[in-house]
Amino acid sequence: MFWFSKRRLTTSFFLAMATLGLVLTLGWSKPANAVTAHHYTDLEFEPLSEIQIPEFERYELPNGLVVYLMEKHDLPLVSGSATFRAGEFMEPEGKTGLASIMGESMRVGGTVNYTPDQLNQFLEQRAASVESSLSATTGSASFSALSEDLADVFAIFSEVIQQPAFAPEKIDLIKSQYRGSIARRNDDPDDVTTREFRKLIYGDESPFARMVEYSDIENISRDDVIDFYQTAIQPSGTILGISGDFDATQMKVLIEEFFADWSPSARAKANVQVPQVEQQTNGLYVVDQPQLTQSYIHIGHLGGRLDSPDHAPMVILNEVLNGFGGRLFNDIRSRQGLAYVVYAFWSPRYDYPGLFIGGGQTRSETTVPFIETMYREIQRVRQEPIKAEELQYAKDAVLNSFVFNFATPEQTLSRLIRYEYYGYPSDFVFEFQKAVESTTIEQVLEAAQRNLKPSDLVTIVVGNIDAIDPSLGTLAEEVKITPIDISIPESSV
Repeated sequence: MFWFSKRRLTTSFFLAMATLGLVLTLGWSKPANAVTAHHYTDLEFEPLSEIQIPEFERYELPNGLVVYLMEKHDLPLVSGSATFRAGEFMEPEGKTGLASIMGESMRVGGTVNYTPDQLNQFLEQRAASVESSLSATTGSASFSALSEDLADVFAIFSEVIQQPAFAPEKIDLIKSQYRGSIARRNDDPDDVTTREFRKLIYGDESPFARMVEYSDIENISRDDVIDFYQTAIQPSGTILGISGDFDATQMKVLIEEFFADWSPSARAKANVQVPQVEQQTNGLYVVDQPQLTQSYIHIGHLGGRLDSPDHAPMVILNEVLNGFGGRLFNDIRSRQGLAYVVYAFWSPRYDYPGLFIGGGQTRSETTVPFIETMYREIQRVRQEPIKAEELQYAKDAVLNSFVFNFATPEQTLSRLIRYEYYGYPSDFVFEFQKAVESTTIEQVLEAAQRNLKPSDLVTIVVGNIDAIDPSLGTLAEEVKITPIDISIPESSV
């Protein structure tokens, strides 16, 4: 009986496989005809549509709070942000990190009505978020929520801004995380290069370069956090922006309910100015890391601001130098094979001078040729006009990227808020667009000559100095090579 069942099973199996083979043979689709490949120069694309700013409303509350509303009803989502006139530049001496600790603990430290755990649970149950932070020259709090939960989440959002509890255990946790970051800050040589380069340009004590040390963390108490909050976070000058699926009339009612009575603290500081910036040094600096097999290099100097009349031609120069097909890529990477990553950017900021920064990573033995080529390319763009095809390529790259700055209402609203916060005209991006379109070869050359300054260059090399051959001293006999000590001061705790 067992043999008969096994034979039936074997016969059925072969019949099934034969049937499957027939089905596959008769029913399998024939391969599609091959499509003839075209050269990329033969491809045609529709021109990009003109950028349109969605309708929005701006108004101001009596307490100085500025409001932007931008409706969009394609998804049942609402997001918003509050931008504060505060930042790390307001930190007192000896307490670097206070601003960012305060900014983080505004949210994670709970509110007067919600413990940190209750606040987390409230938001998780609604798939919502509320976040807060402070950076060098600005602070922000943000929220996102489903439209149906807007009223509840907006109430929590306003409480995080106006009534943070700064739970002591959360401040201690944040401080502990900072200590861990200090202990690990020399682990990544790329981070070391960027950090030390900024310190050389801006200075050790500048809010745009200074480092948090163990002593700073030990000096910061919960009272300091509360004092900084009361000094920095005020309704006057704060910009509230809401975008998404909401009714403007109802939204105004919520804003009136939760923000109209927000009053400034008696400790508020008005018109605190971002400090002036001057470049602190120039020359050649090294951080010896014998364990490395390649050098990490930064070359540059103090840059400019976005409102400079040279902004457009310098952005075009960025495109000429960088990316696939850029001069640095073609020469240093493709022709000489000195590096996989190479770059040089004019990187302006809204309210303080940014950086001109170039660099990359290269093998220890090719460090000097890499640096020499970077120097040569910087001189070249100051001495020789760029080519007409380079200008056109750069213009196309810049202008075609505009649309991505306005892909969502959130991006558009963020840009409008940023312009108001930093005192730029609301049509700044369109004026910049026109400036790019009208930029000439001569303007690029003149801008490069005004803004790129070989005598101001700071060069920093992080790598195995003994393995660099030829040595860095061959770059220029008269240039002093200054070592940098990156050892971390010990904690007294």
